[in-house]
Amino acid sequence: MDLVEILPGRLHMLRFPIGQAYLWQDADGSLTLVDAGHAGHAGRAAEVEGALRLLGHDPERLERIVLTHCHRDHVGAAEELAGRWGARVAAHRLDAPVIRGERAVPEPVLLDWEVPLYRHGLTVPEAPPTRIDREVEDGDVLPFGGGAVVVHAPGHTPGSIGIHLPEHGVLFTGDCVAAVGQVMLGVFNTDRGQAQASFRRLAALEPAVACFGHGDPLTRNTAAALLAAAAAEPVLP
Repeated sequence: MDLVEILPGRLHMLRFPIGQAYLWQDADGSLTLVDAGHAGHAGRAAEVEGALRLLGHDPERLERIVLTHCHRDHVGAAEELAGRWGARVAAHRLDAPVIRGERAVPEPVLLDWEVPLYRHGLTVPEAPPTRIDREVEDGDVLPFGGGAVVVHAPGHTPGSIGIHLPEHGVLFTGDCVAAVGQVMLGVFNTDRGQAQASFRRLAALEPAVACFGHGDPLTRNTAAALLAAAAAEPVLP
C-alpha cells in the first residue's frame, strides 16, 4: 500500500494494487474513510489501521466509512474496520442492499477493451456482507469536511455517489470518473449514458481537488480538466 499526502494535515490517499481509499481528518481529530479497499487474507483492514497509526492517528477516531458504490475493491474491508473500531458505514440507498449481501452486484455492460480489465478486477476477494448504518440520498449532508454533500452519480452502479466538500473544494468521484493516463469516464458501467450524465454533473461542481476511485488525484487545473473531459464524452441518444 502507498500512502500519499494530498492536503497537508487533512487528506491522504491509501493506494492499493487494485483500488484506493481516502482518509479525511477534521480539525477536531475525527477521521473519515471514503471507501475501504478489499477484503480477504491479503486484504486491507490491517493496512488501513497501520496507515492511521503511521500518520499518528488513533484508529478509534475513525468515525465513519462512506462507500461510493458496491464494488468489492471499495467495500471489502469496511465491515472489519467498522467492527473493530465502531465506525458507522454510509452508502446510497440503491447500493445498500448489494453491500449488505441481500442482492447480487449489478452486471456492467462491458466494452470489448474493458473485458480483460474487468476479469483482473475480479481477482480480488469478494466482499463479505457489510452493515450499512446510514442509507443516503442525493443532497444529504454528512458531518465531516465542513459538510460533505452526497451527489448521486448513477451509471457505474445504480447507487454510485460522489462526495463534495464545498468548504475545501474537494470532490470524491468514486468510479464515475478515473484518471488513468488522462481524466476519463470510469469503466465497467451498468448504464454508460447515465454515467456520462453523472460525469458532467460532477464536473460542473468545479472542485479544486478531485479524488478518483482509480488514478492519481488532481490538484492543479482540476475544474478545467474535469469539464473538458466531460464535454468530450459523446452524448448518447
